[in-house]
Amino acid sequence: MKGKLVAIALGLAAALALSGCGTQPPVTEGKGEDITLWLIGGDTPQALRDYLIHQYASVNGGKLTIEEQTWRDIVTKLTTMLPDAANTPDVTEIGNTQSPTFTNVGAFADISDMYDKLGGDKLLQSFVEVGKVDGKNYTLPYYFGSRYVFYRKDVWAAAGITEPPKTLTQFNEAVIKLTETNPNNLTDFSGLFMGGQDWRNAISWIFANGGDLAKKDGGQWKSTLSDPNTIKGLTQWQQLQQKASKAPSTARDETPWLYINDSDAIMEDGAQVGTTSLAAGSIMAPGWAHWSIGDLVRNDQGKEVRQWNDETFGVFPLPGNDGKPAPVFAGGSNIGISAKSKHQAASRQLLEIMYGSEYQTMLGQNGLGPANRDYMKSLGDDIFAKALIDSASNSKLTPAAPGWATVENSNKLEEFFEKVSKGGDITALAAEYDAIITPMLNQ
Repeated sequence: MKGKLVAIALGLAAALALSGCGTQPPVTEGKGEDITLWLIGGDTPQALRDYLIHQYASVNGGKLTIEEQTWRDIVTKLTTMLPDAANTPDVTEIGNTQSPTFTNVGAFADISDMYDKLGGDKLLQSFVEVGKVDGKNYTLPYYFGSRYVFYRKDVWAAAGITEPPKTLTQFNEAVIKLTETNPNNLTDFSGLFMGGQDWRNAISWIFANGGDLAKKDGGQWKSTLSDPNTIKGLTQWQQLQQKASKAPSTARDETPWLYINDSDAIMEDGAQVGTTSLAAGSIMAPGWAHWSIGDLVRNDQGKEVRQWNDETFGVFPLPGNDGKPAPVFAGGSNIGISAKSKHQAASRQLLEIMYGSEYQTMLGQNGLGPANRDYMKSLGDDIFAKALIDSASNSKLTPAAPGWATVENSNKLEEFFEKVSKGGDITALAAEYDAIITPMLNQ
C-alpha cells in the first residue's frame, strides 16, 4: 500500500460518519438490479469474470459490471469511493492486510449472518480474522497464495543433503551447511537467499516459535517484538542471515528466483558464468514463482523463457518445530460489500455465486487458492499444488490492528529486520521498535 495511510484511515472514518455510516440502506430482494464489482489487478482470469457476469444475470436478472483496479491506487480509490453512496462499488476485492484499515471504520457491510452459508469454518481462517471486528464478519477470503521453499536438488545433493529437512532447526542447519560447502565454488553463494529487509518471509521464524508481531491487550494493540518467543524466532533468523544468506541487507522479497536460477554457474578462468554474482541453493517465494524458475529455453515464438525441470529443482513447505509446516505469511485478497451500496440484497446474491462450488473450483483450476478448503483439490496434484496446500494449512496473516496499514507504510519493519540481519542486539532493538510501532497500531 502506498500513501499516508494514517490520514487515509482518519479521512475515511470522517467521510463515513458524515454520510451516515451505521444506517445502511434498506435491504430489498434486489431482483433485476445492476451492480458493480471491483477486482484488483489481473489475477482473476477473464473466464472467471465471464462466469460471474453470466451467473449473476441468470440468478438476479440484472447486469454485473466488473471494473479492474490497480494495487497501486486501490487504497486511495476505496477511501474516496466507499463513503459515496452514489459512486461506491457494490462489492470489492481488497488486499488481506488492507482489510483492517477499512473494516475498523465501518466501510463494509456486516455479513455475519452469511458466514455459515458462504463456507463458515471451512474458509481460510487467517483471512477471516483480518476481516472481522468485534466478532462480526465484514470481509471474507477471496483467494490465497502461499509461500514455500524452492531449492536446487542438484546443489543440495552435491553438498551431501539428499532429503528436505523435517524441522525448522534442521532447515537452518541444512542451508548453513549448504553455504559453507558451496559445492560449485560460487561467489557470494547463499544456501538460503533472503534479504535483510524481507520481513514477510522472516516472520515465519517468529510464528514457528510461538511469537507474534503484535497482540491485542485490554482493548489496545501492542507490538510484541520483545516477547520471549518472538526473540527466540528472531535469534534463529539472525543466525540464518549471518551464516546462510549473502543477500543485501537492504533487499526485500522481490525476485529471489533470479538467484536460484544461476546457482549452477561454474568458474572459468576466475570469472563466474551466469547473469549475477549472487547465487542461491534455495529461496522462499509465493507459489506462482515457479513460472520464473527453471532452465532457460526458447519458446515457439523464439522468446527465452524459464522451463521447470523436476530433475534440477524441487519445492517443499518450510518445516515448523512441531512436525507441521511452519506458519507462513499468506498472500491474497478478501472480498466485501460496501456499507454504502444501495444494492445490499443483490450484492449478497453475488457473494453466494462467488462462494458457490463452481466458482470455488474454477479458482483452484486457475492456480488461485480457493477460499473454501473443501475445494483445495481443484488446485491439482502436482508438486506446486501440494506445497501450496501444505504451506497454507498453517498460514498466518499480519495482525488485524486498525493501524496495521500505517505500520507497513512506515517501513519501520524493514528498518528493524535490516538491523537484526546485520547482527544488532535483538533485545534492545525489539524494545526500541515496540515503542515506535505500538502507537501506530491503534491509530
